[in-house]
Amino acid sequence: MIESLPGRVLVASAEAGMLSLRGLGGGRIDVVEITSIDGLREVYSHVKRTAHGYDWIALDSVSEIAEVCLTEQKKLTKDPRAAYGAIQDEVGGILRAFRDLDVGVYFSAKEHKEKDDSTGRTSYGLSMPGAKLGAQVPYLFDLVMRLVVVSDKDEAGNAVDVRWLQTANDGRSVAKDRSGRLEPFELADPTSGDVWGLGAIVEKIRGTPAKRARKSTGVEAALSGIDEQHNDEGEDGSNNNVVND
Repeated sequence: MIESLPGRVLVASAEAGMLSLRGLGGGRIDVVEITSIDGLREVYSHVKRTAHGYDWIALDSVSEIAEVCLTEQKKLTKDPRAAYGAIQDEVGGILRAFRDLDVGVYFSAKEHKEKDDSTGRTSYGLSMPGAKLGAQVPYLFDLVMRLVVVSDKDEAGNAVDVRWLQTANDGRSVAKDRSGRLEPFELADPTSGDVWGLGAIVEKIRGTPAKRARKSTGVEAALSGIDEQHNDEGEDGSNNNVVND
């Protein structure tokens, strides 16, 4: 989804495979590999103190960044409980710091699935180390979306997979839209225009909606009652995306 952000983008990535983003859009996306919390702090200081010229800062993913922090904390203490408590404060603090920068911010996270054995119902949220951090992060942001992939058919009747960004909480998925301008599901895949995915959502929130090739009609029905949707983000599940514009 990062490649659909408009303008110049700086990606701070703890994920493997992000180097392919470099050079996209005429070199408008820069990638910095994050291997420590100090490295992430350096990125923050650079953006905070310099005329960096970026329109968006993207952290990919906050789940991996929190795991990096946890590994560091475990080396500093023999008590695992103390390590989890420390990352709650440390990771929460640095996410707030990035959120408050005078630039658009986009964070991705891995998805956590939890099944209720008594009802068979599956709920979806953010995957973060510790019991509290994943529940706290969505409260920091204006827009929280869940990436889902739905089997559909194209105009010729061929089977296709279509990616959607869920923006409304349906009782089992963590999602919200404080702008009130988005559909419950917004198309995530490229369209015939230059603006798509996150770029189209940003324009819609700012009051200049891009033309969309497909509406979300029927997506809610396709997802209703289905607890296992496939995705293209790996075995950890569809990504959750948090945005402040």
